[in-house]
Amino acid sequence: MAPFYGPPRGPKCATRMRRRGAAAAAAAAASSCSVTKRRARGEGGRMEAPAPVMMKMMPPPFWAGGPAPGEFYSPPCPGNGYGTQDGGGITRTLSPMVTGTSVLGVKFDGGVIIAADLLGSYGSLARFRNISRMMKVNDSTVLGASGDYADFQYLQQVVEQMVIDEELLGDGHSYSPKAIHSWLTRAMYNRRCKMNPLWNTVVIGGYANGESFLGYVDMLGVAYEAPSLATGYGSYVAQPLMRNALEKQPVLSQQEARALVERCMKILYYRDARSFNRYEITTVTEKGVEVEGPLSLETNWDIAHLVSGFE
Repeated sequence: MAPFYGPPRGPKCATRMRRRGAAAAAAAAASSCSVTKRRARGEGGRMEAPAPVMMKMMPPPFWAGGPAPGEFYSPPCPGNGYGTQDGGGITRTLSPMVTGTSVLGVKFDGGVIIAADLLGSYGSLARFRNISRMMKVNDSTVLGASGDYADFQYLQQVVEQMVIDEELLGDGHSYSPKAIHSWLTRAMYNRRCKMNPLWNTVVIGGYANGESFLGYVDMLGVAYEAPSLATGYGSYVAQPLMRNALEKQPVLSQQEARALVERCMKILYYRDARSFNRYEITTVTEKGVEVEGPLSLETNWDIAHLVSGFE
C-alpha cells in the first residue's frame, strides 16, 4: 500500500474542499445566532428588549436662533446673506409692501424734534393704523424711518443688537447720533451695492456733547445733515415750510419747533393721501429721549367742498 503524503491534489478535491468550507461557515453562523437568541431569552425563556443605543444629543441654543454652547455665532446685519431659499433662488425687494410716509425733523435750541404718523399703507389701503416708525436707540439718539416697514423692523433688530453688544462691554461709552448716522450710511450703501437695498429713508436725531444733531440717510446711502429734514411726500410739502420758518428765525425754542412740526403734520394730513391724523413726537434733549403719543390732530374739513377741479 502506497504511503499517505497528505490530501489528494486535484480539481474534484478542490471543489469538495470549497463546499465543506461553505458548510462549516453556515453552521458557525447558525450556532452564533442560536447563542444570541438563548442569551436574549434569558433564564425565564422570554425575549428581552435590546439595550438602548445611546445617541449623542446636541445642546440646545441659548435663545431662539442663537448659538449653542461651543458654537460660533454671527449676528444678523445688513451685509450678511442674500435671502437664499431652498430652491437656490435669490430674493430681492422689488417693491415695498407695507409702507410708511413722511418723517419730519427740526433742530431747536438744546435738542431736536422728530415726528411721524402711525399709518402703515398696503398700497393705497390704510391697512395698519397703529404702528410706530420711531425707535429710541439710546438716551441720546432716536431714529425714524419711512418706506418699507418690514425693512425698518429688520434694521431695528440690527441696531438693537448693536446697542446690546456695546453695553455688554461695560466701558461707559455709548453710540452717539453721529456714530449711528455714519454706520447707517455704510450699511445702506453696502446693501445698495449688492442690488438688495433696504427700502427705507431714515432720519437720525439726537443730542450729544452739547450739540444737536439731525441727519438723513436714504436707501442708496446718500446722506447729509441739515437743520430741518423731511422724507417722503413731506420733502415736497413740509420741507419748504420748515425752511421758510428757519430762514426767518434760525434758532427756534422747543415750543416754537413743536408748533412748527405740528402745523406741518396737519398740512400733510390734508394733502398726503398716505398720511394719518394720529402721530408720535419724539424730543431729544440733554435730559434724554421723550416719546409722546399717539397724539391726534384737530382738523377742519368745512372748506373741503371748495377744493375742486382736481378729480
